[in-house]
Amino acid sequence: MQPALPARPASEGRGAASEAPGPAHVPEPGPAHVPEPGPAHVPEPGPAHVPGPAHVPVPGHVLVVDDDPTVSEVVAGYLTGAGYEVARAADGPAALECFARRRPDLVVLDLMLPGMDGFEVCRRMRAQGRVPVIMLTARGDEDDRILGLETGADDYVTKPFSPRELVLRVDSVLRRASADPIPTGRSAPLEGAGLFLDPAARSATREGGVLALTLREFDLLAFLLRHPGRVFTREELMSEVWGWDFGDLSTVTVHVRRLRGKVEADPARPELIRTVWGVGYRLDLPPGGAPAGPGELS
Repeated sequence: MQPALPARPASEGRGAASEAPGPAHVPEPGPAHVPEPGPAHVPEPGPAHVPGPAHVPVPGHVLVVDDDPTVSEVVAGYLTGAGYEVARAADGPAALECFARRRPDLVVLDLMLPGMDGFEVCRRMRAQGRVPVIMLTARGDEDDRILGLETGADDYVTKPFSPRELVLRVDSVLRRASADPIPTGRSAPLEGAGLFLDPAARSATREGGVLALTLREFDLLAFLLRHPGRVFTREELMSEVWGWDFGDLSTVTVHVRRLRGKVEADPARPELIRTVWGVGYRLDLPPGGAPAGPGELS
């Protein structure tokens, strides 16, 4: 009887697979995968909200008086385009009716109207209250210009004229006639040679008597009183007093002549507002209020 063989250990008789397991394989970690950031998503802005334009008040109400429908229509069109509210009249009675119904801020008035001329219309308007007037005239005669200024016109434009220039003149006259505060340093009373001007009150006197000055005459005299002894060319006066960089220089000449008639003892021989030949005009204030002596100026 064969002896029984001892049993093999369980590990024997098996292949490599049966060998004791080695340490578990743990792969070495590589660098963590971090995705490269793309450009941040910034939403494109839509159009910025821009509020609509604020209501711009109408610069003023202008009455245009001319019997020529073409001229009246063109002038009204340009003024309307510049933001003005415009009323139109073709003759004197219609103009006065419009004036009474609603007082305009300025009147553009033709001199040669049928029946009642521009001079009379201006006088009647002035009798009802102060209003700036720009006269339109086909006449080049200086006497007509002077008469227009005498009746209270603040400016005049000779036909044919540029509608754009007329709008600029309307702007200028209304700007100076407005009730805006007077700049600091320009509201102080002015005086000399018996003249006294109060820019804040728009009043003027000579030797205590009231001076009836038009808008431009007042501004011209005030400017000269602020700069006594200094010569100004007509171009400089037009720029400083009228606020224009262009225009008919005879406007200055006529206003100086009219002003002399109101402030000089003898307008034919002016001693206050002197003409410096070839240059312009100068206001001479006599020392101590005494009349200026004669000189090379006239």
